Amino acid sequence: MVKAIERTGIPVVHICTVVPISLTVGANRIVPAFAIPYPLGNPLIDATEEKLMRRHMVEKALVALETEVDTQTVFEK
Repeated sequence: MVKAIERTGIPVVHICTVVPISLTVGANRIVPAFAIPYPLGNPLIDATEEKLMRRHMVEKALVALETEVDTQTVFEK
């Protein structure tokens, strides 16, 4: 799906918990997520910290979206 959307000219960021799978399917902009059951959150931390964590992840995805890439790129934490 990611590659099909990008072929239309719309950039896509794939936030995922298993980066090798995203690389295999051909995603160009990959942002690693937290964990499989909680990709964008962590129930073990307090709500304020979790909100900051989620915001950081979304901001990283927005930077990835704005970044011109020629090859698959993983935007690390």
